[in-house]
Amino acid sequence: MRGGSRVSQTAGQPSGRGAPRWKREDGGRMEPRVELYREALVRLDRGERVALATVVSTSGSTPQKAGATLLVLHDGSMRGTIGGGCVEADAWAAARQMMRSGDSGLRTFTLADDPDEPGGDVCGGTMDVMFEVLFPDVPAGAGPA
Repeated sequence: MRGGSRVSQTAGQPSGRGAPRWKREDGGRMEPRVELYREALVRLDRGERVALATVVSTSGSTPQKAGATLLVLHDGSMRGTIGGGCVEADAWAAARQMMRSGDSGLRTFTLADDPDEPGGDVCGGTMDVMFEVLFPDVPAGAGPA
């Protein structure tokens, strides 16, 4: 699933170990993570906080594997994906909370259907996701004294 992705996959064969390739504005091709980092840099240059959520390990059945990355922007919009659905919504909420607090950290998500609320995450595996909150540079002398 690519529910949170705003980058469109190009037609054709995937390259290297089955990884999809993504179309750049200039017509070239680039791995999607590079695009996320570029977007993060643009937002940091604008003075905005961003959060990167990267899957660092998985066990069992999961929608994405280690390396999948979601970029959460200051305005709440997202780029990339760590799997879509409920796990991505939970990761988005965790990233937003961490952006407010300024903390980074590792969270584990269990993708098992809750018997009290059927229809949620049913993959059955777990995903460890590292959240990194990135702050814009503060010009010398502009910070607290």
